[in-house]
Amino acid sequence: SSSLCVDRFRDAFPDRFIQTGIAEQDMMCLAAGLSLAGKIPFVSTYGVFCTGRAWDQLRTTVAYAKLNVKVGSGHGGVSVGADGATHQALEDISITRTIPNVTVIVPADYNETVKATILSASIQGPVVIRFGREKVPVVTTKETPFEVGRAEVFRDGKDVSLIACGQMVYESLVAAGILAKKGISARVINCHTVKPLDRETIFAAARETGAIVTAEEHQVMGGFGSAIAEAVSQNCPVPMRMIGIQDTFGQSGDPEELMKAYELTGQDIAKAALDVIAMKKG
Repeated sequence: SSSLCVDRFRDAFPDRFIQTGIAEQDMMCLAAGLSLAGKIPFVSTYGVFCTGRAWDQLRTTVAYAKLNVKVGSGHGGVSVGADGATHQALEDISITRTIPNVTVIVPADYNETVKATILSASIQGPVVIRFGREKVPVVTTKETPFEVGRAEVFRDGKDVSLIACGQMVYESLVAAGILAKKGISARVINCHTVKPLDRETIFAAARETGAIVTAEEHQVMGGFGSAIAEAVSQNCPVPMRMIGIQDTFGQSGDPEELMKAYELTGQDIAKAALDVIAMKKG
């Protein structure tokens, strides 16, 4: 409980905290029962377990019945670091966004995580909130708008759109700064809600900039970038590149070194942006 900081809730409300141990499938079913009893249960553990090991229960027991269960999916991405491949959730976006009735949110920082958690209680139906373990740069404030299903343009631009979720929003802002020094105007979009997507903002970005780079700390296959590509390709196709994990497992290491090793940095996003701009011109 301490690794996800839910021990703070346990200490404050011991009669409203249930420790199920290493029994994620039971945890999800218990939450389903509490939901049927009129409660709003929040379950939380590492993403590989609450969305992977308990996927059947999330799909069939919770989502199929549209039960009001909220899932805190922690340790998302390679930046978990030393825990390595077994505990680095790299497939959780893809396996949750394909389940009907499920809302999927990937906050950019601490402020958005707080907002997403509180707001999820007012959403009827299952909600998955994905977050990492390490501290990440704060790119929003308490006053920054946060609406489920509504992306936010953090930086306007006309040459290319950088669309990201999670801590990759920060890396995209870094990339935009790098590109600006080259005379390239990049639009940066924080798409914290992976499902439902803000198609209006995404389509406007495609039409107005003509090129897109997506960025996620997750497998590119079936993940956030795939969700953007599915929408864009059927409505206003433009040159695209996807920054993310390229069909491989994670490994143990220092978080910063892993981000570099898997080419998830602002430098990598900027390079991909130059590629799609060249494709647009070609």
